[in-house]
Amino acid sequence: MSHLILVRHGQSEWNLENKFTGWVDVELTPNGKLEACKAGELIKDLNLNINYFYTSYQKRAIETLKLILNTCRIKNDNIMRAWELNERHYGALTGLNKIEMKEIYGEKKIHEFRRSWNVRPAPLSKNSPYHAERINTYSDIPKDKIPSTESLKDTFNRVIPYFNKNILPNLDNNILVAAHGNSIRALCKHLFNLDNLKITELEIPTGNPLLLSLDKEKKLKSAKYLDESRAKNLLVF
Repeated sequence: MSHLILVRHGQSEWNLENKFTGWVDVELTPNGKLEACKAGELIKDLNLNINYFYTSYQKRAIETLKLILNTCRIKNDNIMRAWELNERHYGALTGLNKIEMKEIYGEKKIHEFRRSWNVRPAPLSKNSPYHAERINTYSDIPKDKIPSTESLKDTFNRVIPYFNKNILPNLDNNILVAAHGNSIRALCKHLFNLDNLKITELEIPTGNPLLLSLDKEKKLKSAKYLDESRAKNLLVF
């Protein structure tokens, strides 16, 4: 049996400020760093030999992974970074306050923007300082791959091909992925075989490792959060 551990990054500065973040490259808060270290302790207690480490291009996920590995006393020189694991792009909502946007669009519409399968917000202007083409972190990504807005479906369509090509072949081993709420939701949709409606109910908490156990055929056998006090409904098992 092998294991895939999925961790959403710890609380970021824009999580704290309740802003739509997407591809903007923000830092962890002190609480987010603490969440990452607590995640590391939970993972350390599993006594697993973890062989591969994946994360996105975004510093909040990279720092979360490094803090986890430091807590576990694991060398971090084998981290694989992939822009395909980045957070979903929130388009013109990027940088805006979620509560204020509910007052403008209504709670139902904002929930649709945040949780639906195939609804995109309006695209973010390329003149915006928040546009990914203006962020140095993404300078080596082909411009035709940089989005101006995304739905969860769009996120799924970049996450899952990367997973199938780069992560799945290594799942005879134990693997740790530190990523984002929506890139992990995309992975869970695929691994849990959730339909387009059911996926709207799935939420991923920050800094709480999700342990997936797989059989020899790499089929999912079980899934659980390591911190049960902050667990969300996985809609399976």
